[in-house]
Amino acid sequence: MKKLLNLIMLLALLMSTSAKAEITSNVLLYIQPYEYQNEVKLQHFSHEYWFAQGPMVEPIAKEKLGKLLGGLSMCEGNDTGKMLIWLQPKMFYNAQLQVFYGEISANVYTELGKPVGSYKGEYTQHGHLGIKPAHWLNKAYNKAMDNLVEKMQADSQLQSIASAAKAGDAPCSMVALLPVPKIRAMSF
Repeated sequence: MKKLLNLIMLLALLMSTSAKAEITSNVLLYIQPYEYQNEVKLQHFSHEYWFAQGPMVEPIAKEKLGKLLGGLSMCEGNDTGKMLIWLQPKMFYNAQLQVFYGEISANVYTELGKPVGSYKGEYTQHGHLGIKPAHWLNKAYNKAMDNLVEKMQADSQLQSIASAAKAGDAPCSMVALLPVPKIRAMSF
């Protein structure tokens, strides 16, 4: 029994080290760690809702941008791809009008770190903060991402760069060297 347990532990260790190997993808998607660690507070009189934007936006972005640009993976470690997309989500709730204002900004860079373009998807969603706020947030982010994808599809320069670039040239570690259009330490 002890040998079996040791074998299972060894296999788990081998699988975890192989999972951290470099990944080559068409597009790398980067969302700042800030969006995962710091929660945003939306408030409506006596109701308040805290949520982290990163975990909410990541699956939406993977699905919709993956369909548009092909193979997409999250930017981790030394993963490489032919372009990098830096997403910045933003959400605001107007308590008087009961409207969620969802916004997703995307800055696209080539494998050499050259800016290709900046795109912004926006959407307003009516909903009450006290009744299923995660549903309204998800809907607002989905529609904002749809708006962002439409703008990216309309940009012929982005489409030509995406189809012409060689896979695997942009390291994810170049994020530290990229110019940041806007850093949000606090959003009011």
